[in-house]
Amino acid sequence: MPLKNVSLAVKKSPLNPYQAVAAGFLVLIAIGTVSLLLPFASSGSADTSVVTALFTVTSAVTMTGLVVVDTGSHWSPAGQAVIAALIQVGGFGVMSLASLAGMLLTGRIGLRARLNTRAENRSLDTGNVGKTLLWTLAITVICEVLVMLVVTARFALHYRMSVMRSLGEGIFYAISSFNNAGFALRDDSLVSYVGDAWIILPIALAFITGGLGYPVVSEIVQQLARNTRLIPYRRRIWHRKMSVTTRVTTIGTVMLIIAGVTMVALFEWNNALEELPRGSKVLAAFLQGVTPRTAGFNSVDYGEFHVVTLMGTDILMFIGGGSAGTAGGIKITTVAVLIAAIVAEVRGQKDTTIGPRTIEPQIVRQALTVGVISASAIVSIIGALRFIEPNIDPDRIVFEVISAFGTVGLSTGITADLTDPSKLILCSLMYLGRIGPVTMAVALARRASDRRFTYPKERPYIG
Repeated sequence: MPLKNVSLAVKKSPLNPYQAVAAGFLVLIAIGTVSLLLPFASSGSADTSVVTALFTVTSAVTMTGLVVVDTGSHWSPAGQAVIAALIQVGGFGVMSLASLAGMLLTGRIGLRARLNTRAENRSLDTGNVGKTLLWTLAITVICEVLVMLVVTARFALHYRMSVMRSLGEGIFYAISSFNNAGFALRDDSLVSYVGDAWIILPIALAFITGGLGYPVVSEIVQQLARNTRLIPYRRRIWHRKMSVTTRVTTIGTVMLIIAGVTMVALFEWNNALEELPRGSKVLAAFLQGVTPRTAGFNSVDYGEFHVVTLMGTDILMFIGGGSAGTAGGIKITTVAVLIAAIVAEVRGQKDTTIGPRTIEPQIVRQALTVGVISASAIVSIIGALRFIEPNIDPDRIVFEVISAFGTVGLSTGITADLTDPSKLILCSLMYLGRIGPVTMAVALARRASDRRFTYPKERPYIG
């Protein structure tokens, strides 16, 4: 794509692509807040304040899952449908959904829409936006329908719910799980189903898949199709290797799952899981080991966990999942690039490498930027909440803040007890976690034009 065309497309709009992404999510949050304030959204005589509606909508749009009221009892079926729709749009992406709608209606995607979608996902090639969006739509529909069918059947056949209620809850949990939102229709999340593999496993597999990221899932599916009979023999590409992003994300995901499950089983087997039957213990350890990577569902009360388990969970929530998907955190690839850069520096290597690939210096700088801004934001918000909420245990505040930034949604039970200023601060943190630190920084900063000269080099002392 010619650089001149890109420049013209940006200049024609008052907002650059990153500002458009930031504004798009703000508009969606505003629309959702107004919707939940309408009488039809609340159940019975439930009173909904502006802060409650704003917090719930922000949590839904950012796919976090932190709540200040019980989703199942406070909101009416219509209100729950609004929340599910916000989760779906927030998970797919505002700009991505707009681009997809435009493509389906007109058969093409304009340059401006391509740039906005690329800015939202930060991992798409501008020329392949249409194909990627179609893959994203297909993956989303297939995964959510499969989860919906299993969960609906379980609710109807085992828990004897009515067909309509089973279908409604099945759809809600399918959307919430695949989009890593963590919203549940019971005040105890999935505690009531702690030993039910037909509920726990489909939900867990859904948010693990969504947390890999659309490009990764798409590449894995295409590789499997190429190397099986789904594609004629002459068109198979046996020797083609997966991208660094896919390899790092899948390997990192497996490592984090093993680490998380092992941690929960090791420290909570005779603590928070003590009273559960052995089979339920295994399921609970599995769910609580994988959910910190941004899902937010829990089948055990986190308020009963050891401090060391909460600290380990903090680390998992901060790392998050795969890029350009429904996961939060700073992302696995970001951590991998930072580790690779440290290893290269320690070894005295000029280039940062991951496997047989050299990572561009610009990518290393972006990873460093994400890490520093994220850590700074978390530390700042922790300090602010400690000042506003002096009576709450510091460990629980740290857990809540990292959960909000990582768009995870796990809580030790303090969310509803926070004051309105603290809730508003967490709203801003969830918003930052969803659009990403780099997008926010670029949206707020004035981009400098490239200089036609360079300054003299200097070597300041480090360390």
